[in-house]
Amino acid sequence: MSAEIVQFMGQAGPYLTAALGAYGAGVLTRTENAAVDATANVGRRILQSVWRHRGEQGRAELEAAVQDAAEATDDEDAAAALRQQIRRAVREDAELLRELADLLSAAGGPMTVTASGERSIAAQTIGTAVTGDNATLRP
Repeated sequence: MSAEIVQFMGQAGPYLTAALGAYGAGVLTRTENAAVDATANVGRRILQSVWRHRGEQGRAELEAAVQDAAEATDDEDAAAALRQQIRRAVREDAELLRELADLLSAAGGPMTVTASGERSIAAQTIGTAVTGDNATLRP
């Protein structure tokens, strides 16, 4: 598998998880929902793009994988089966991979936050962080 596909799958994971959590098994047929966060909407768009690029059999397989993953959100095997369906689709369709990579890029791409060192914390967005031994928040 190409490094580009591996990288895409790593970046797409959080979007797919958010989409399944927000839309459930209906993610393939739902339209964008303003009440759903942007991450879930990007995941929905990824899944719908993959579905549009597949043939009849590929669509049926993707639908089954989405249904399983949506019904068992904590089942790593179901999530892996869905990722495998997406990997297969992008491996077989270079245009789809470019389309999805552009979609992720337009969404701002993945955010990486790294914490380093003993007792360090990491957050993309944080209001208040209280750390340390016997730390307290004072108004």
